[in-house]
Amino acid sequence: MNLKTLSKSVLGGVAFVAMATGAALADPAIIYDLGGKFDKSFNEAAYNGAQAWAEETGGNYLDFELQNDAQREQALRRFAGQGANPIVMAGFSWTAALEAVAPEFPDTNFVVIDTVVDQPNVQSILFDEHTGSFLVGALAAMKSETGTVAFIGGMDVPLIHKFYCGYAQGANHVDEDINVIENYTGTTPAAWNDPVTAGELTQAAIDSGADVIFAAAGGSGLGVLQTADDEGVYSIGVDSNQNYLHPGSVLTSMVKRVDTAVQDSFNNSGDDETFEPGLTILGLAEDGVGYAVDENNESEISDEQMSELESLEQQIIDGEIEVHDYTTDSSCPA
Repeated sequence: MNLKTLSKSVLGGVAFVAMATGAALADPAIIYDLGGKFDKSFNEAAYNGAQAWAEETGGNYLDFELQNDAQREQALRRFAGQGANPIVMAGFSWTAALEAVAPEFPDTNFVVIDTVVDQPNVQSILFDEHTGSFLVGALAAMKSETGTVAFIGGMDVPLIHKFYCGYAQGANHVDEDINVIENYTGTTPAAWNDPVTAGELTQAAIDSGADVIFAAAGGSGLGVLQTADDEGVYSIGVDSNQNYLHPGSVLTSMVKRVDTAVQDSFNNSGDDETFEPGLTILGLAEDGVGYAVDENNESEISDEQMSELESLEQQIIDGEIEVHDYTTDSSCPA
């Protein structure tokens, strides 16, 4: 996506950013989660979806980067009070704020990604991250020469365990004896923006024999990718396609189409006739998750490995392989 210069407007003490000055009252809005919209991962995928909508339609949108959790309700009320519709939120931490604010603005449509809020004017979008993680875990096991792979998560929460569990199950599906190292950068939101700690955990995993490391850590994951490149081992990116960051070192990226979810929400959710409240789940069959292959990594994946990945993907879609979802069952059998 081409980045455009954004203009700032200050509304009641909260700095909001619009695609252009004079944004109309019915413009959609996107509020990113902690970590910043240019994290090259989850938030940036949301930003790219908003940008794609703007470039396709010529429309304007409002956006805002949270600096702390206390701003959640305030940002929602400001946008809703201004007339933004729909208002899209990226991140699992929006539950309490949206449950409080959505009933106050029954004529505003809200879309939240990665959590579920049961309100008549809310659409909740979840992704089957465990299935995409299964596939990159399988590829990690195919490529590992040491029999040890690793997972570096961001904040130690059930959603990120969902990534880990799928990854470990995929690796074990290919090699039942493989060793999977698991670590997280922290237990607070700061864990999403701590590439130094992520790099240290990556180095420790490499010192323990890991030669493929999956980063599911938002902006912290950049430390994983950099350390893996420095040490001559593979990394796996997450959410956005991060293959370009270290060509030949990033084995693949487990893409989560947050960009498509945001773009579709902007297109459909501002109109009550097309808005669909309730729960939407996007998985492999819907192209909601998957693995990225492009000019930056295609030489690292053999035709045989690609064929095996495609077979595994179809088996998951067909129900022949059941991938464990940690968020519905907190055991992890892998």
